Amino acid sequence: MKNVIYTLVGVMAGFALAGMLLFVSRAPAGEPIVLQPAPTKEPIAVHIIGAVPRPGLYEFAEGSRVQDAIDAAGGLLTSANVDSVNLAALLEDGQQLDIPYKAGTDSSNENGDDALVLPGATEKPAASEAGQDLVNINTASAEELDNLPGIGPTIAQRIVEYREANGSFQTIDDLMNVSGIGPSTFENIKELIST
Repeated sequence: MKNVIYTLVGVMAGFALAGMLLFVSRAPAGEPIVLQPAPTKEPIAVHIIGAVPRPGLYEFAEGSRVQDAIDAAGGLLTSANVDSVNLAALLEDGQQLDIPYKAGTDSSNENGDDALVLPGATEKPAASEAGQDLVNINTASAEELDNLPGIGPTIAQRIVEYREANGSFQTIDDLMNVSGIGPSTFENIKELIST
């Protein structure tokens, strides 16, 4: 009889010990912690108009400055009145940034006489023989072509090589046959080139 009692006490102690272990090792109550991705800020949209070669709607990261917007729009035209623009001002979502023209300057310059002023440039590029600032894609050197917005040294060299292999460009649209010049690049330079 003593053995049966000892066995029952041992089994009861085993159950008690197992219950305590189960209680201690179970998952804590409550909802599990779920890690969320870090919030990303939406870009801000700014409408750029005025004395820039490529006015339009651009998106920027929060904290961008007016100088960033001007760079995105292709720099300033020579007729821009940069003295009245705070280049360090922060951009705001939904802002319309109007780059003013110098007093007495025609904002609808249809002759293409208004050349680009790249950041850091202080004077207008030298005029071509025709009295305009247009770059002749049939006679321009790789260095002259490299000065066009969106055309780097590699693409400038491709233009020269294409011209040597295929002859003169008949129209400025033929420039899109050169590898690396797509519709958007062409759109940025079509007012600055001639054949």
